[in-house]
Amino acid sequence: MGSMSIWHWAIVAVVALLLFGGRGKLSGLMGDAAKGIKAFKDGLKDEDVKKDEAKAETKPVTDKDAA
Repeated sequence: MGSMSIWHWAIVAVVALLLFGGRGKLSGLMGDAAKGIKAFKDGLKDEDVKKDEAKAETKPVTDKDAA
């Protein structure tokens, strides 16, 4: 019961191959996650810029501006 059988080692090998084997699946997943995070941050920056532009465009007209 304390030692690992051949089936335990086979399962460990399959999991290791899925994570680290074949065309860098793990690194590919991490790269995709990083791209998603970067796109999310860029989207937040775009919203902040749009809000600032909207505030600048909708400033109230005063008597001094009309003259």
